Parts: sequence; C-alpha cells; structure tokens
Amino acid sequence: MAVQQTQALPPQYVEDLQKDLGTQLTALTAAPLDTSKFAPQVAGQDQAQLDAYKMATTQGQGIGAFQPYVSQAGAYSGPQGYQGFMSPYQQDVIDATLAEYDSQTAAGITGIGQQAAMSGNLGGGREGVMRANYQNKSDMNRALLQSGMLQQGFTQANQLANQAFGQQQSLAQQVPGLYGQDIGTLRSAGAGQQGQTQAGLDALREQNRLAAYEPYERLGFQQTGVASIASGAPGQYQSMVQPNPTPLQNALGIASVGGGLLGNYGDYLRGRNTG
Repeated sequence: MAVQQTQALPPQYVEDLQKDLGTQLTALTAAPLDTSKFAPQVAGQDQAQLDAYKMATTQGQGIGAFQPYVSQAGAYSGPQGYQGFMSPYQQDVIDATLAEYDSQTAAGITGIGQQAAMSGNLGGGREGVMRANYQNKSDMNRALLQSGMLQQGFTQANQLANQAFGQQQSLAQQVPGLYGQDIGTLRSAGAGQQGQTQAGLDALREQNRLAAYEPYERLGFQQTGVASIASGAPGQYQSMVQPNPTPLQNALGIASVGGGLLGNYGDYLRGRNTG
C-alpha cells in the first residue's frame, strides 16, 4: 500500500524572500572583510611630550642641569673673585682725592715757611724740623687715606662677589626643581593632546567598523524578518556590532567593579562583626 506524504510549503513570496536572502548572503560573504579599515590605532606622542622627554634626558637630569651656575659661582670665589665687582671709577676717585690732599699739604708747607719768616727762623734748623715733621705726618695721613679708600672699594666688591656667589648657588639648587616643573607641565599638556588625538582615532575606527558591518547588519535584519514571516512568530533582531568601550568607559568599569568588591567586602566584615 503506497504511503502518501504531505508537505506544507511556505507561500511563494516567502520562498522568493529566502532565495533572495541566500543570494545576497553568498555574495556578501564571498570576499573577506577588510578589517584594516577599523584596526586599532595608537596616537603618537604629542610634541610637548617629546619636548618633555628630551628635557628630562638631556637637560633636566644630572650635573648638566646646574653645572653652569656652579661654574659661575666658582668665578665669584677665591682671591680674585672680587675683581669683577670693583668700580671702574674707583681709581679716578682715589686720584682726585689724593690730588686734593696734596694740594692742601703744599699749602700747609707754605704756611710753615711764612711762620718761620715771621719769627726770623726762615731757612734755619727749626724750620727744617717743622717741615720734616709736617711732611712725615702728611705722608702717613695720605697713606692711611689711600689705603682706606682701597679697603672700602675692596670690601664693597667682596660683598657683591659673595652675594653673587650665593645667588648662583641658590640657582644651582633650584634649577633641577624648575626643570622638573617644566617637564611635568609639558607632559600633562602633551598627554591631553595625545588623548584628544586618540579619541579622534577611536571615533574614526568605530565609524569605519560600523560602515564595514552595515551590509551584514542589514542582511541580518532582513533574515530575522523573513524568519518571522515564515514562522508566523514575531522575531527580534540583535545587532552583531556593539560599540567598543572607550578608555574612559573602561576606567569607569574598573572603578565600578572595584567599588562592588569593596562593598561586598564591607558586607562581609559587618557580617563577621555581628555574628
């Protein structure tokens, strides 16, 4: 006895849709997907970061950062350190002062001669003694005046040299810290710019990825629709392309997980304390 078999075939329009879907799927998957268009890219270092690296490796580290100030400080020390601070007009002042002193001395000697003439001792031994005593005292005073002015100039120059020495020493101590601040500022500014560039690369990668998967998404949505029509049951399409999390989202996710772990650990401790 022959067995009769019946088969419920889908409507013709459903078969046509399925056939068209298969044709599109075959054509779409025939060629490999070019993933190079949405491959991850890493933003290069910003110029500020490169400058910070150069400064840190060539200028901001070691003795090279403060050696010029140490060397300059050394030039202000030692027996000749004061010479660069001597007033260029000091000798002119000394010469003018001594010339005035000599003029007054000459006037004094003239006065001795006049006194000797009035007393009748002009040219005598008494006048000679008076002249000699006056000249000796005048010469001593002149030498004291000259040495005093020289000592005053030396003291002032030496004080200025010591002050300059201290300033150079202070700069030598401050320079590494100042370099460190500059390096930190450059790094921070460069990192911000690098992050902005990286965000642009990530956005472009997502754009290219979505564009590459758009035909697959469209075909998948069509497949869900055809299956829903064929089965008579409503279908729900689930996208194959999910946006990749940004570095900020990753950081927030890590922070969220960490917060949950800490919260669970706190619950555990409270349970032990009350148990």
